[in-house]
Formats: sequence, structure tokens, C-alpha cells
Amino acid sequence: MTIETVSLNRSHGGMQGVYKHASRETGTGMTFSVYVPPHRDGAKLPVVWYLSGLTCTHANVTEKGEFRQACAELGLIFAAPDTSPRGDGVPGDPAGAYDFGLGAGFYVDATQAPFARNYRMWSYVTKELPDLVAQHFPVDPARQSITGHSMGGHGALTAALSHPGRYRAASAFSPIAAPSQVPWGIKALGGYLGDDQAAWRKHDAVALIEGGARFSDFLVDVGDADPFLKEQLRPELLERACAKAAIPLNLRQQSGYDHSYYFVSTFMADHLRWHAARLQPKV
Repeated sequence: MTIETVSLNRSHGGMQGVYKHASRETGTGMTFSVYVPPHRDGAKLPVVWYLSGLTCTHANVTEKGEFRQACAELGLIFAAPDTSPRGDGVPGDPAGAYDFGLGAGFYVDATQAPFARNYRMWSYVTKELPDLVAQHFPVDPARQSITGHSMGGHGALTAALSHPGRYRAASAFSPIAAPSQVPWGIKALGGYLGDDQAAWRKHDAVALIEGGARFSDFLVDVGDADPFLKEQLRPELLERACAKAAIPLNLRQQSGYDHSYYFVSTFMADHLRWHAARLQPKV
């Protein structure tokens, strides 16, 4: 599997790169970013996967996430994929809305026409891209973790619950905690997966926990000034599900913060320290 280097920039002693490749899952070209911290030759490093939210590409967190200093200090690779396939012939929302189609892949493998051909973001972020990054970068595959924002927070939580043996840590910023129960999720899951709500539950963190999925613990930050908090994010449903399942959840409601990258970047280092503590080599 080959990759094309789009750009390389030295930062905090490490290297921030942006790359392209031809994806077998989406049938399109895909762009992603990887930050590799300073390290000794031959070292294998833990990797934190970051999944972005609605309307975003890899570039949002790469340019505004303020993660590189912490990653350099903690020795973490930071990898950020796109949020959907793109290119000629890739279908979007017929109405041109921001919350479905291009930039809004919801980290599922679509089964409904015309999206099933390209919208295979679940397989892309949980299989194809990790394999590709492990081939080209000094990743220790036994030390992976995952985080994300909004739609990407949804993706991070569901990936962790579905692959608890793969990810050592999972956190989220403003996640869509129960997409089966909120407008963004109902539109996306219905559009990509059809009317069978049993299929939706495989991509709903609250439903997964209710169905028996477990993870070691979660860190979740939300802003109490987030305009989407009550209608779309519903963190109280995640809190309730985790409490019933005895999953430790550190749910922090941050006073005065909204849904933006000003919020994400403020608490990014906290999350990376959380991940680093759980990504230490096993003795």
C-alpha cells in the first residue's frame, strides 16, 4: 500500500505530515494527517487516533487542535483521517445539507444506495487506515487509543466499545452519545443503514453498552455553552448507561465552553495525558 506525501512540517522536534492514498474501502482518494514526535531510531510508538466531526476534514484538528506539543512531550503519534469519501461521483446529501453525505460519513459502512459504494468509513478507520499507517510509520500496534469530536466522538466511543482489545484508551469531546435518539443520528443512520434500527444500534454508544459492550473507562468533555448539548449530544444518556453497566466515566461539563475548536484545543492536552497513561508499555 503506497502513500503520497502532500506536505511535511517540522514542529516541536517532530514531523507533521499530510498524506494521500487510494482507498480500497471507499474507492476514492483519501487524505489523512500524521504527527510523529521526536524519537530514537528504531523505536515503536503508541498512536492516538482522532476522528473529526461534521463538515470537517483531517485539516481541522491538524491546524487547530493544538496537540503537537503534548504529543512531543508524551511520545505519541497522532493520526487524523477525513470524515467521508470525496471526489467525482461521490454522492452527497440531495438537499446539500451539512449533516449528511460529504463531510458527514458518521463512521459507518453504508448499506443503502447510492452511498454503499463509497461510504465505508467504519472499515476505513478501524481496518484499512490503521494497517496503512502501521506500514509507513513507527507505530506499535499493541498501543493504540482513540478520541474524537462530536460526530467523531460518536465514532471513537463506538470503535472502542466494538474493539475493546485493540484500544487501550478512549475519550471524546462533545460526542453524539446516542445517535439513534437524536436528529443528527436518526437522519444519518437511516440514510446510510436503512430502516432496520437493529443495524443502528451497532453504531450507538449507549445502545452498545445497553447490549453488553464494555470498555475499561472513558473521559468525556462537554461545554455547558454548547448549542447542541441538549438536542444532539445527550451526554446524560451516556452517563446513565455507563453507571448501570459499571463502566467508569469521567464526564466533565466545562463552564462557558461551546462546540468549537477553541474548546477542543483547550482540553486536548488533558486528553492526551489520559491516553498516554494508558498507553505505557506492559511490563
